Amino acid sequence: MTDISYIKWDALSDRAVNELLGSFIRQSRIRQNKTQDQLAREAGVARSTLSLFEKGENSSLMVFIQLMRALNLLHLLKEFEIREQLSPIQLAKLEHSKRQRVKPKTRKTKNSD
Repeated sequence: MTDISYIKWDALSDRAVNELLGSFIRQSRIRQNKTQDQLAREAGVARSTLSLFEKGENSSLMVFIQLMRALNLLHLLKEFEIREQLSPIQLAKLEHSKRQRVKPKTRKTKNSD
C-alpha cells in the first residue's frame, strides 16, 4: 500500500483520491482479517459495491461512511470536526467577565417604624 503520510493530497486528481480511499478500505479490511463478503454484510452493502469501492470506482460518501463504521474507523474522521476558536481578544473578555470574588448576601431587616 502507498504510504499515505507522504502524499501531496492537493496535487492528486479526484480519481486518484478515490483510488487511495478504496485502497485504504481494502488494506484495513485485510488487516482485520475480513473477507469482502463479511465486511459488505457488516456494512449493509452489496459485495459488488464494496469491490467497486476498493477499486476506486465507487465514490459514494454514504458507502464510505458505512464501511468506515463497519471497520470501527470512524474516529479517523475527527479532522472534519468543527472547532470554535476564540480570538485572543475574546479570551481576554471572557477572563475579565469571570467572577473574581463572592459578595456576601445582605440581610433584609424589618423596619421598626
